[in-house]
Amino acid sequence: MLQRISNVDNLHVMIASFSSILQVGDSCVVNGFSRALAVQREAEIFYGNEGNFPSFNISSRHIPLPQIYENVSTLPHHVKPIIKVKNVNIIGISNSSVVHVGSTKQISLEARVKHIRQELPYGHEQDMV
Repeated sequence: MLQRISNVDNLHVMIASFSSILQVGDSCVVNGFSRALAVQREAEIFYGNEGNFPSFNISSRHIPLPQIYENVSTLPHHVKPIIKVKNVNIIGISNSSVVHVGSTKQISLEARVKHIRQELPYGHEQDMV
């Protein structure tokens, strides 16, 4: 694996959450995995069976990886073996995201999000008042 010096003068991140990775320097393997269940409702009515992510098809669906058929050969030449970064300002990284200054040999990231919008049944609009 390539080995270079990673030099960052200023790195400011306000929020890093939900399997996000912030790394300065080289890594061999980076794995990130995140699951989220996002429910949007017209009214705050709870039925008691919310939040069972494995019951949704998206939680177990196979994600096919593309096949690589080409032979790839590289001959890297780094005149200056240094990664120099002056300033990085980030508001937020989330859900299996990576901010990485350096070299990585292997990276695998997966984020599965199920969005649900629940509307009140017809005739229940007065319950919101």
